Amino acid sequence: MMSHWRASACKGSWKKIEGVEVVGQAANGADAVALAGECLPDIVLMDIRMPVLDGIQAAERISAMTPPPAVIFCTAFDDFALRAFDAQASAYLLKPLNAEELAQAIKRAARLTRAQLNHSSAGGRRHLCCRTHQGVNLIEVDKVILFQAEEKYVTAVLADRQAILSETLKELEAEFGTLFIRVNRSVLVARAAVDGLVKKAGRSAVIVHGLNQRPVVSRRQESKWRQLLTEL
Repeated sequence: MMSHWRASACKGSWKKIEGVEVVGQAANGADAVALAGECLPDIVLMDIRMPVLDGIQAAERISAMTPPPAVIFCTAFDDFALRAFDAQASAYLLKPLNAEELAQAIKRAARLTRAQLNHSSAGGRRHLCCRTHQGVNLIEVDKVILFQAEEKYVTAVLADRQAILSETLKELEAEFGTLFIRVNRSVLVARAAVDGLVKKAGRSAVIVHGLNQRPVVSRRQESKWRQLLTEL
C-alpha cells in the first residue's frame, strides 16, 4: 500500500491516483517552480511545452531545491526524454497517459524520495568515483539501477551506461542499504527500480525498471523479498 504523498501538477497533467494528495496546480513553468517552493510537494507532474519557462527549465530549478521533489514528465513530446533525465526527472511518460503506468511511476518516485531522505539524513555520499579510459569520473548514486559484482570488480549499471567501481559489493551494501537491496551474492538493486517479481526457472527473479536483466533472488534472500514487496 502506497503511503500518502503530496504532489503538485502543471495544468492538465494530473489524474487522480490513490494515496496522492494534490496540493496545487500551475498553468506555466514559472508558476510550477514557485508552487513547488511554496507547497513543498514530494512529487511534481510536469509537461514539456509550457509558457514562461518550459518543463526542462522548470525541472532544472526544482531539482536544485533542498530537498528536491521528484519530477515526473507527462507529455505528448517523445524527443525530450534525454534532456528530461539530465534535469533529474524520475520518469518520462507519454500522453495519452496510462493510469497504471502513471501510478507505478509515482510509486517509484515516492520510494526513491523516501530512500534519499533516509540516506541523506544519515550523512551518506551522493556520488561515487568510477574508473574510465579517460580517468576518474563521478556518478550520482541515485542514477544507479543496480550494482553487479563480476570477478575482481563491481559494475554500476545506469540507464545509459555502466561504470567500474573500486568498492566491493559488501561495502556498497553497508553504506547504501537504504537505497539498494541485495538480490543474491552478486547483485544489489535500487529500491526505486523494483517493479515486482516474476518466476524464472522455478525461482523468483526481480523485474528491474528500465532493464531487460532480471536477477534471480537467492534462496537466502527469498523471505526478505516477500516482506519487501508487501511494503512497496
